[in-house]
This record gives sequence, C-alpha cells and structure tokens, in this order.
Amino acid sequence: MLWKVRSEKPLYTDEWLNIRLAEVELPDGTNLSHRIIRTPAGAGATVVNDENSVLMIWRHRFITDSWGWEIPIGRVEAGESPIDAAAREVEEETGWRPGPLRKLLYTQPTNGISDAAHHIFRADTATHLGPPSEKWEADRVEWVPLADIPSLIASRSIVSGTTLAALLYLMVAG
Repeated sequence: MLWKVRSEKPLYTDEWLNIRLAEVELPDGTNLSHRIIRTPAGAGATVVNDENSVLMIWRHRFITDSWGWEIPIGRVEAGESPIDAAAREVEEETGWRPGPLRKLLYTQPTNGISDAAHHIFRADTATHLGPPSEKWEADRVEWVPLADIPSLIASRSIVSGTTLAALLYLMVAG
C-alpha cells in the first residue's frame, strides 16, 4: 500500500538534521500529518582480525544514558564517498587504519521516521596508528571476539541498530 506525500515543509534545519512535516494521503484516502527526520548518510565498518575479533568502541550515549559497544560509524561529508568516510571514521574513532574495505551491507535503521542511510563495509586487516584522533568518541577501543557477540546482545551491551545489523550479518554471512 503506497502512501502519497502531498506536501512537505521544514520545521527545523541545521547541518545534522532536517526535521519536516509531511502531509500524507493513505491508500484509503485518509490524510495525516507525519514528521520526517532527514539526515546526511552515514558510513562505518566492521574490522575483523585473524583471531576472529571485531574492532569496537565502548561509548556512552547521552540521549539514552546508556553504555554500549558499537562499530565505528559517522557522517559522510560533502564530496566524500561512503567507503572513504568509513575508512576515515574507523581511523578517527579507533586509531586503527582499516585494510581494504568491501561492502558488507546497506541499512536504513529508522525508516519509519527517518531517511538515515548507513553504508557499512568490512575490512579483514588493520594497522595500528596510535590513539584515536577523536578521543571523545569512545571510552575504550577493543578487539571483541565474534563468539562473544550473542551474549553482549543478550546483556544489552550492544543495542545500536546499525551495529546489531552489521555484526549479525557478518556472523551469518561469514
């Protein structure tokens, strides 16, 4: 069933968010107002080493006042390709330069309210450069065994939707 957007108007806009009000017609003819959050695309990576561990950051998210493990991910800057953004984000957030990246998955983690698009890549090697350049991104940077991922999900130590999708896909696809 296709919803038809009749109009859209901005409610709030800055460099990170474009919150809009859409007037939508449902298939049965009903009209409703719906909020939309438009954001720049994001890109990140799962970096896996020879010990079958994935490079992750332990961080606090003030919005939900929660701590958790996440893969490195961030905004794709203007003029930047998603693969270049993923490599940059891994390096900035972890201090590791990923080896060759290849596509892992594409996800729209909140497509009922937002057009957020996340491009996730995979690397099977990385070179340690030193401490992260964006030290405020993470409390810790660690190689987490893939075998530990199910228990970390069960204990709510991994709750980020994009991180969940990437890690579960990685585990299923091998």
